[in-house]
Amino acid sequence: QVQLVESGGGLVQAGGSLRLSCAASGRSFSNYHMGWFRQAPGKEREFAAAITKNDGRTYYADSVKGRFSISRDNAKNTVYLQMNSLNTEDTAVYYCAATQRYIDIYSQTSSYSVWGKGTQVTVSS
Repeated sequence: QVQLVESGGGLVQAGGSLRLSCAASGRSFSNYHMGWFRQAPGKEREFAAAITKNDGRTYYADSVKGRFSISRDNAKNTVYLQMNSLNTEDTAVYYCAATQRYIDIYSQTSSYSVWGKGTQVTVSS
């Protein structure tokens, strides 16, 4: 199975933008559904966005809809999360996740079998 490495996190002012990348090692990246989750201090890990393996359908949490955009480049084995209009509530560790299995609910952490180690995003006011 693939291994995932996130990058692109950092410190940004409120209203700014960041683009996260998740690079997958191994073959058959195109056979994986991909997701982004985030976890703020003292809170549970929550869904941010997902993109399907076949037709590239996208799903978003209500909290990020209209501000975040998920995309994938199968030739580069990479999935991206473009984050715009960031606010302090977006501060969290962002995790990339993947699975080859059929997914019924894209927003559940249990739907994914492979996880990266995360990248920190801090939004200052």
